[in-house]
Amino acid sequence: MGIWSWLPWGRKNADPTERQAWLRGGLPTGAPLTPETALSTTTVLACCRVLMNGVAQVPFRLYREADDRRKPASDHPLYSLLYRRPNKWQTAFEFRQTLVLHLALTWNAYVFVNRVGIARNIFELIIIEPQRVTVERRDDLSLVYRVTGEKGEQQVFPAEAIWHLRGPSWNSYLGMNPLRLAAEAIGLAAALERGQAEFQKNGAAVSGSYSVEEKLSPERYEFLAKWIDRHAVGGDRAAKPMILDMGAEWASHAMSSVDQQLIETRKFQIEEICRAFNIMPIMVGHGGDTSPTYASAEQFFLAHVVHTLSPWYELIEQSADVNLLTEEERAAGYYTKFTPNALMRGAANDRANFYSKGLGAGGTKGWLTQNDVRRLEDMDPSDDPRANELPQPTAKPGTSPADPSNTPGDPNAQ
Repeated sequence: MGIWSWLPWGRKNADPTERQAWLRGGLPTGAPLTPETALSTTTVLACCRVLMNGVAQVPFRLYREADDRRKPASDHPLYSLLYRRPNKWQTAFEFRQTLVLHLALTWNAYVFVNRVGIARNIFELIIIEPQRVTVERRDDLSLVYRVTGEKGEQQVFPAEAIWHLRGPSWNSYLGMNPLRLAAEAIGLAAALERGQAEFQKNGAAVSGSYSVEEKLSPERYEFLAKWIDRHAVGGDRAAKPMILDMGAEWASHAMSSVDQQLIETRKFQIEEICRAFNIMPIMVGHGGDTSPTYASAEQFFLAHVVHTLSPWYELIEQSADVNLLTEEERAAGYYTKFTPNALMRGAANDRANFYSKGLGAGGTKGWLTQNDVRRLEDMDPSDDPRANELPQPTAKPGTSPADPSNTPGDPNAQ
């Protein structure tokens, strides 16, 4: 008996329908693997939380760029919807959390775009649960969205009324089902958690059989049951030597978590699920066999921002630009942008060194202007005329500006 006994194909008395549910992408209980049931697995919950917070805590604004100057488009109706309040009951933080949760678990997220007035300005953004939406592609390749209400009523919306964010897609207009693709990893993790819970519930410390030579009467059985409770299952003599008579024998069948290799397997399943969500295990609290140092943890976090969160930022930015802005607005310089610089504060020293060299420190030829740096730091440009000029290299340490070696000139001069 081992860890495989907890899996649908490892138990002799397993219901065949349970095995079939597993192969179709279900849980070992026979229930289908839905977003709700998947979230009951702690690693899936942790991965979703990392993605939700990583996107929701970063400012998401509407900008306009004109005359090589960028500034927040606070006068546009869409600005406050994206930045603070998309509808009457959600903040922008809560809105993006739900949006990313739907995307992470279904690779599809749907938002009803409520446009009002002759100008068709966006009045509010309302998230629709993915299971309520059916996407249909017509012969002319246009998309329509059939939405089922809470009472079962259905309504068809054109593509312009639904902001559809999709993850990796096979048919180009509908995201694939990530839970089905990762069903084995998530299902095995759920089975291990369920099996370990049952193992602990049934008494993981001591479990065995007590046999005697003679037949037991009901009264004698009750006496022995109380005796075993005291000596074997947490009583005052638990784990102490047993004194047996009547030719009695105690056979222990207890197995530790180490015997079942549960610990190692559960650790591996954490890594498997993190691999499916493209999240480093350290971000969900799993450091592996070695504890990371401060320096390595910082690099892990920077890699997390670059390789995990940045694709999400780009996905949402491009989708918002295409679906929430008109062609005229995009041509006028409007665009949406996340500002993840706040997440990079741990690398402030590295950024300072980079900017210093870019501005010409240490005798190098600068390739950044002051306003370039301010733009990278999400700051307003300076009105100083010199802020848009490339700087001249400063003197190297130990030399003076009058030193001919510090003066740019003919490289072939002797």
